[in-house]
Amino acid sequence: MTGTPGAAATRDGEAPERSPPCSPSFDLTGKVMLLGDSGVGKTCFLIRFKDGAFLSGAFIATVGIDFRIWDTAGQERFRSVTHAYYRDAQALLLLYDITSKSSFDSIRAWLTEIHEYAQRDVVIMLLGNKADMSSERVIRSEDGETLAREYGVPFLETSAKTGMNVELAFLAIAKELKYRAGQQANKPSFQIRDYVESQKKRSSCCSFM
Repeated sequence: MTGTPGAAATRDGEAPERSPPCSPSFDLTGKVMLLGDSGVGKTCFLIRFKDGAFLSGAFIATVGIDFRIWDTAGQERFRSVTHAYYRDAQALLLLYDITSKSSFDSIRAWLTEIHEYAQRDVVIMLLGNKADMSSERVIRSEDGETLAREYGVPFLETSAKTGMNVELAFLAIAKELKYRAGQQANKPSFQIRDYVESQKKRSSCCSFM
């Protein structure tokens, strides 16, 4: 495990890097874990988010959630440590590398562990990372979509290098957690999968303008 509440480490074995002081405007604290095989880009994904929207303070001010993010080690020898943190997490970002078939094939095993150790209502999102490496792609976007539908979770392809959909992933989770925290009968329901799909279509339309 390479992170602790209120902190995020960049490499296994190093002391965790402290998150910046929290904005006084947040309403909730969301505990998020990054999961996936070693080498799928979890730490880079976290750094991209922190160095972008998170560190600027704009994200917290906009969505009203202060994220506590754990960046986990993907190696098998660290799995027992990771299990101990599952039940504390409110959201899980499960990453694979679109250039690595083995990392994609491991997703089912990760989901089995999640269903065994995590909270029953934990928010799960499947992310196909390294989307910028299209020339080396071995996992089609359609394959990620199909797997996500099978398990009933939202899906995005992301790039920690370019920032593609990184903020959207956290924004979708934030909206879901806020909806759950303030759920009322007279409020319209929020469906994270529908939100992600609408944002993907919006992004696709904009790319052709």
